[in-house]
Amino acid sequence: MNIVLGISGSIAAYKAADLASQWVKLGHQVQVVMTRSATEFITPLTLQTLTRQPVLVSLEDEKQSWKPGHIELADHADLLVVAPASANILANFANGLAPDPLASIYLALPRSTPVLLAPAMNGKMWLHPATQRNIAQLLADGCHFVGPAEGDLACGYEGIGRLAAVEEILAKAATLVC
Repeated sequence: MNIVLGISGSIAAYKAADLASQWVKLGHQVQVVMTRSATEFITPLTLQTLTRQPVLVSLEDEKQSWKPGHIELADHADLLVVAPASANILANFANGLAPDPLASIYLALPRSTPVLLAPAMNGKMWLHPATQRNIAQLLADGCHFVGPAEGDLACGYEGIGRLAAVEEILAKAATLVC
């Protein structure tokens, strides 16, 4: 199975390394696409080493082929998983904005390709009416969600907003491609 793993800017980005590693161990091909802000939390080199695949961070990274890399990845994806999915990436997806390769891949996916979003953000951001509108739109567009979970948040608050457990994300992803 070809999994595109999107990583957006969140302290929970480090958990994406575990997701990528586990999928590779299961025999899946994992292509990682990161937003620039995600690279502040985990390096592309870490994910490239775990997946044995180049990591796409900017549209400028696509110069090595005549076919844009985001289109190529979208064409061959069996599943798109975004973990963590920040409020910003949810807003981009819900509103059809494509400022980076990750949002561009989302827009270029065939409608039959499942999309799993694993949000991680401050609870106030999660509960904000704008974020809730974006979530409603993404659900209407056919996206699936896992989490967020409740507990201690990196910002010092307690409540909803934690990235779902890696095992929960893996289990939900497995149900979408079977």
